[in-house]
Amino acid sequence: MAWRNLTVSDVDRFSSAEETVASFAMTEEAFRAFYERTARPVWGYLSRLTGDATVADDLLQETYYRFLRANATHESEAHRRNVLFKIATNLARDARRRKRVMPFFVHDAAGEVPARQDVAGEVERTTDVTRAMNELKPRDRAMLWLAYAEGSSHQEIASVMGVKTASVKLLLFRARRRLAQILGRTPAERGA
Repeated sequence: MAWRNLTVSDVDRFSSAEETVASFAMTEEAFRAFYERTARPVWGYLSRLTGDATVADDLLQETYYRFLRANATHESEAHRRNVLFKIATNLARDARRRKRVMPFFVHDAAGEVPARQDVAGEVERTTDVTRAMNELKPRDRAMLWLAYAEGSSHQEIASVMGVKTASVKLLLFRARRRLAQILGRTPAERGA
């Protein structure tokens, strides 16, 4: 609908819709009340997803931080809650992915890092991965680092690398395949 074709009732309808949206904008007081209503259910949800209360605490804090940082207006209270739980879900998935990909240290019940049985083998594997990463093209190395060491999303990788978001999955697949090929070569083939 063109602006020149608007009637007085159309203008009234648009202004009332703007007032409704403005009423759902977050003030500090509104946020505090929203936090009080939603923090416990979100923490319980995160706790179930992660299986760890301390991780749930950290993710809860990050969830509300990202929610506030987005500074979005929402259609209703239900919409706010949906956005909040979507953020929490994504953070829990990222945390699980990082835990699965990068399990550097495993703590026992006392919180101590158990002694490594095969320290020499671990150092050799780490050295092999470092050498293999150095043999990759810089773009492949950067993409793998962003994805697996930094835990960046495909969208974040795309913006950093200057590629389309849709291309990231394929480019990461190819980079992982090249890394696996390098790691699969014998030391003589690698020139070591």
